[in-house]
Amino acid sequence: VQLQASGGGLVPAGGSLRLSCVASGMAFKFHALGWFRQAPGEQREGVASISIDGRHTSYAESAKGRFTVARDNDKNTLYLLMNSLKPEDTAVYYCAAVQAAFEYSIFAKEREYAYWGRGTQVTVSS
Repeated sequence: VQLQASGGGLVPAGGSLRLSCVASGMAFKFHALGWFRQAPGEQREGVASISIDGRHTSYAESAKGRFTVARDNDKNTLYLLMNSLKPEDTAVYYCAAVQAAFEYSIFAKEREYAYWGRGTQVTVSS
């Protein structure tokens, strides 16, 4: 199983980025997915998660109203659209996957995920 995140970069506050995570070596459509992030000196935290069918999502309070998680099961790709970025969004962003029994299941906790990508750096300048 491989999860490859991309799309990070340096943006000014108020800007937007779209992160992508391409999965291989797994039955993508049977896995619930999530985005996590880790800022320097901080613990990794959940950002957003999405169910197998893409109809159920969950967001951290810090992400609500600004971030949108989506998936394309035909392309084996997970997305995170981030708008109105703030300096406190600066972190390494990771995608994660876990096989789910139900198409509506979502997982918000780090320990619930089985597979992890290497992360992509997002830096928001003030």
